[in-house]
Amino acid sequence: MIISDFRSDTVTRPTQEMYEAIQKAPLGDDVLGDDHTVIELEKLSAEITGFDAALFVPSGTMGNAIAVRVWTRDGSEVILEEMAHIYTSEVGHIAYISRAIPRPLRSDRGVINPDDLRKAIRKEDLQRCATSLVCLENTHNYWGGKALRPDYVAEIKNICTENNLPLHMDGARIFNACIFLKVDVKEFTKNLDSLMFCLSKGLSAPVGSMLCGSKAFIEQARRIRKLLGGGMRQAGILAACGIVSIKKMVERLEDDHKNAKKLAEGLSQLPFIRINPDDVETNIVIVETTENPQEILNFLASNGILALQFGPGRIRFVTHKDVDETDVDRALEVLKKFKHFN
Repeated sequence: MIISDFRSDTVTRPTQEMYEAIQKAPLGDDVLGDDHTVIELEKLSAEITGFDAALFVPSGTMGNAIAVRVWTRDGSEVILEEMAHIYTSEVGHIAYISRAIPRPLRSDRGVINPDDLRKAIRKEDLQRCATSLVCLENTHNYWGGKALRPDYVAEIKNICTENNLPLHMDGARIFNACIFLKVDVKEFTKNLDSLMFCLSKGLSAPVGSMLCGSKAFIEQARRIRKLLGGGMRQAGILAACGIVSIKKMVERLEDDHKNAKKLAEGLSQLPFIRINPDDVETNIVIVETTENPQEILNFLASNGILALQFGPGRIRFVTHKDVDETDVDRALEVLKKFKHFN
């Protein structure tokens, strides 16, 4: 059976060029600081994002956890959007690892009102936890791949600067935002104190994410990575794929966005699906359904189409390099045969 896997862009397989890069990669011991392929990847990541330094980490969650730990103090608050991945889907590391308190704020599809942020920031006193960090997510997973604009990030940074607070971005899919908005990633990073971006999502590497910041920030981050068990040895095998990701896989993200838009437009024609195709900006398509999501998913799976339930009454489809326009057409044709379709 042909499988069209829309569960996530994390299911992407390495390209042939990545396999070849693995075989040729010069290796060392990254913990000892002499894996030349990791060094190259970190240098490339810093250059492309405009930061002074970067750190290769096993996962986006670890990258975010390290950033929060560097920026926060015990008992301080981290302000973020109420459905942010750091808050909802990273096993509570803000509290468990950093011993800080998350302060979630409501938003308009991932965009926190700047006035709400100003009001939420707290100074330390005898009874209150002081705010120590503000986090943004771009693109925003829960809100269907919503892309934050550079001018909005700049506005949030100004508020942070006024209050002497660092601004971290969970940019797992930051390059999807860049391609959609047709801007260079530096338009975002010039207003950030740290950035995490994933190599293993739309950029198709098998493993790994990058944490970027100042040299002093990365020095602290490297130590915390070791503390969390993220120190890797011949990690150049993985880093070689990441180099290909950055050099070759960014521009093609536009194909994923086109396929997501086509999927959303087709889904909007089904009577048991609710979605506004205009809300789909990048590669994530989240629909609401009047039917049982698990029944729909089971029907799709029996026909070789995979997707994920994404909360009560919601289903998520994610496009990536390993699903193309043909897969989109297949998914729509299968859904037209769902038993509740009239």
